[in-house]
Amino acid sequence: MTRLNWGMIGGGEGSQIGPAHRLGAGLDAEFSFVAGALDHRPEEGRAYGQRLGLDADRAYGNWQEMLEGERGRADRVDLVTVATPNATHFEITKAYLEAGFHVLCEKPMTMSVEEGEEIVQISEKTGKICAVNYGYTGYSLVRHMRAMVARGDLGKVRVVVAEFAHGHHADAADADNPRVRWRYDPAQAGVSAQFADCGIHALHMASFVTGQEVEKLSADFASTITSRVLEDDAMVNFRMTNQVVGRLWTSSVAVGRMHGLTLQVFGELGGLRWAQEQPNQLIWTPTGGRNQIIERGEAGLSPEADRSTRVTIGHAEGMPLAFANIYKDLAEAIRAKRDGRAPDPAADLYPKAVDGLRSMAAVHQAAASAKADGKWVDARPPMLR
Repeated sequence: MTRLNWGMIGGGEGSQIGPAHRLGAGLDAEFSFVAGALDHRPEEGRAYGQRLGLDADRAYGNWQEMLEGERGRADRVDLVTVATPNATHFEITKAYLEAGFHVLCEKPMTMSVEEGEEIVQISEKTGKICAVNYGYTGYSLVRHMRAMVARGDLGKVRVVVAEFAHGHHADAADADNPRVRWRYDPAQAGVSAQFADCGIHALHMASFVTGQEVEKLSADFASTITSRVLEDDAMVNFRMTNQVVGRLWTSSVAVGRMHGLTLQVFGELGGLRWAQEQPNQLIWTPTGGRNQIIERGEAGLSPEADRSTRVTIGHAEGMPLAFANIYKDLAEAIRAKRDGRAPDPAADLYPKAVDGLRSMAAVHQAAASAKADGKWVDARPPMLR
């Protein structure tokens, strides 16, 4: 099967997220990395792109140059990944969608709800895929959780508890570090810091696994380091469709927590528990029964789990492989569009533009709720109410 062509904007040398995308996109031989505008400094970006193997004429100085260079090529990129600073996501994603490219955008997809609604509309109008990188949904056992809920193993879901708490910003003496400070500056981060950065991953995962959407929420934000304008700790209570109760805690001052993304789902017939730091095990407890450990890679799992596992049982699969599952889904979706057929249902799991829109609406509404002492607010974007 011929590989699809892939290009990347951002994710340059020293980037935290760039290597994970490049590993993920290349892992299954679905994509060839052929174009990039990798750095806001044009010459550094061109040089780094060529060191990664890009041809000189496709190692671009900026995203505008890449757009003009690719749009007229017979072998133009099939998918563009946007991994630039948050405030640039909307402009770049909009331009590439309108030019007829499929896009995978890092979260947050946009900085405002209005921008998010516009991206959803452009994606629908052009027929081009706009995916959002909630990459943790690529883990095999997260997908198995979703399959277990969907096939009724838990019965009616009652409660979802999500956490994404770490302690890497807990040192007040580090508050002026430029790599930390911008995250708590409204001029650069928007209306929310920790909830927008980490909390929406947990919130999206709650929706992804349960198949339910967040309808309303009540938030409590705290800046435990007083020099910070935006929150470094947040508790969000939410209600989902089908009367599901949700609880979410996210923090950047939880000393001792390294990553801290966990999800628990409790239904009338049993409960599930998964932690990203131990991604190979899913704990399943039937009502009235004992804890059972489901191992990634074992026999008898769902098609969604089987499709998204590569390494034999007992060996760890990490974040780049979860990203690889998003890219594998996108390759199937792009080929299905090209061939005029429906995609494999087990592959139609990548987060879409509407997921990015729902997340941005939740961020803005959570910030408003926190300012109103936890008042319950409608969490849905206006176009989806």
